[in-house]
Amino acid sequence: MEAPPVTVMPVTGGTINMMEYLLQGSVLDQALESLLHRLRGLCDNMEPETFTDHELVYLLKGQQGNPFILRARRSLSHPTSPWHLRYLGQPEVGDKSRHALVRNCVDVAASHSLPEFLNEMGFRMDHEFVANGHIFRKGAMKVVVSKLSRILVPGNTENTERLSLSFLVELSVTAPAGQDTVSEDMRSFAEQLKPLVHLEKIDPSKQRH
Repeated sequence: MEAPPVTVMPVTGGTINMMEYLLQGSVLDQALESLLHRLRGLCDNMEPETFTDHELVYLLKGQQGNPFILRARRSLSHPTSPWHLRYLGQPEVGDKSRHALVRNCVDVAASHSLPEFLNEMGFRMDHEFVANGHIFRKGAMKVVVSKLSRILVPGNTENTERLSLSFLVELSVTAPAGQDTVSEDMRSFAEQLKPLVHLEKIDPSKQRH
């Protein structure tokens, strides 16, 4: 049986180089309903999509430099759906006037044998977690409000513990490289969510301990 057709390197020379534009924030549990009410009024879908996903983060350590990171995610709500393999590049540090974090993004569907394939390729799982919440859409923008839980027993998604007393809020757009005007649209939308949540341009590399 052949390995599933997955992409393990960033797309740099193809026909389209997709970038993710991202703003992040958080809201306390007790403020969740107020935020969802606001989003229902602002977004295209009055009733959000709900999800419960299991994500595994894999590392491939090279001879030098930072390890190569891939994220494998599957739906616990829809077990027969394909897995998704995601690569997120380093944030671009160019234009300081951009209102959103910008990074290269590759997202492909894969078969259920994805974890075995990654292990065969030399990747090792670093950590895993469960994310559940709501997805709203406004044009090309996507708003994900999610609760993150750590998995206490490896592989057992039924045995989890919430990481915090707040929900992660992410506003993102995936677009071809050079579409920097979307960050202005994101900033305008984020302004409408204040003071319930303050969405900011956060560098993930500064969140690591």
